[in-house]
Amino acid sequence: MPRQEVSTARAPAAIGPYSQAIAIDGFLFCSGQLGLDPATGQLLEGVEDQTERAMTNLEAVLAAGGLTMGDVVRTTIFLVDLAHFAAVNAVYARHIVEPAPARSTVQVAALPRGALIEIEAIARRTS
Repeated sequence: MPRQEVSTARAPAAIGPYSQAIAIDGFLFCSGQLGLDPATGQLLEGVEDQTERAMTNLEAVLAAGGLTMGDVVRTTIFLVDLAHFAAVNAVYARHIVEPAPARSTVQVAALPRGALIEIEAIARRTS
């Protein structure tokens, strides 16, 4: 099966030369999602609201690919400040499906648009 672009208007459009997600061989590779409101293109305030919106955007991209958070096998969280780790975990935990996917969380110097957090995922169709 050739790789196929997956996109939805329910998540922010790509702000560069990349796809919201690529599906291939039962996998969906989701680009990082920021806390951007897809309707306005505006970044939400605060790490909790940005995390909530990033997760909602990620769920929208997954749905466009016919998948759910239950299909996610790996996530990566990029934080501008690891001091936000506990706050991000609290929001993240409300969205994941057990067993929780494998995950890495790293601190970065900066993110696009001045975001505080970015979340990417890899999911796999199980049926």
